[in-house]
Amino acid sequence: MSLPHAILTALLEKPSSGLELTRRFDKSIGYFWSATHQQIYRELGRLEEAGLIRALPGQVPVRGRRKEYEVLPEGSAELARWVAGSQDPKPIRDPLLLRVRAAGVVGAQGLAGELRRHLELHRGQLAMYEAIEAKDFPPGRDSEEDRLRRLVLHGGIGLETFWLRWLEEALDEVPEVLEVPAAPERGPAAGVPE
Repeated sequence: MSLPHAILTALLEKPSSGLELTRRFDKSIGYFWSATHQQIYRELGRLEEAGLIRALPGQVPVRGRRKEYEVLPEGSAELARWVAGSQDPKPIRDPLLLRVRAAGVVGAQGLAGELRRHLELHRGQLAMYEAIEAKDFPPGRDSEEDRLRRLVLHGGIGLETFWLRWLEEALDEVPEVLEVPAAPERGPAAGVPE
């Protein structure tokens, strides 16, 4: 599982509290590895228990004050080990692709509307990624860290571009099926005398 490695990465970039990590996940890491507030806090506890992170020294958690975490050398070594390792690609499990396949069996009624909705969602996501690139990666930002972060962002841009092309192709192929109201039932089951 990669959530612990995502958290180690975020903490090496900047020591943070669980709440700060959640906010950072919502704004950056969460675009490619999402996690809930509860998952992040649960994983922080596991990482601390494993000796990979610790609360910043001198930080005694009191009501209203957040405990901030930093990565220990063992945590940096674990993250470096994970980065250097290998992992096969995950199989795709996308409900929209399954819906299109199922439409081939039961018909495409309502599918075009869902495809158009996804098209708009992916357009919005692509616009957001492009805005992030324009804001966070102006010409001249060329450190190794910046290049690698930009590379991840370009992966997201490429995926959104793929989805836009695929959804436009799908909309060309899927017939527009109008919603037809069901005919009222007849006979004894509907309370109509025979």
